[in-house]
Amino acid sequence: MATGRLATSTPAAVTGTIVYTVPGSKQASFSVNILNRSASTTSYRLAILPTGTSTPTTTHYIEWDIILQGNEFVERTGLVLGADERLWIYSPTSSLVVNVYGYEVNA
Repeated sequence: MATGRLATSTPAAVTGTIVYTVPGSKQASFSVNILNRSASTTSYRLAILPTGTSTPTTTHYIEWDIILQGNEFVERTGLVLGADERLWIYSPTSSLVVNVYGYEVNA
């Protein structure tokens, strides 16, 4: 069983990025911390992708164009994904750092 930091990413600007994929035959319960390491304001979109998808559709988004002030962070807790599901993020800037903390258990 994996515990602690499950994934980390510094997504490129204007590029959807899969931050974390739950391993096959596992389930994950986790929090995601999103930090804006720039002094300038930015925004982000967060989605949960079902197995077999690599880009979100409207129903996959859990956050849309959330504003992060300079040097600010947000943490989302209580996220649960099944085997092969993915956490995806997009931002117009490259100033985000994304960390996923939690645990994985056998499905």
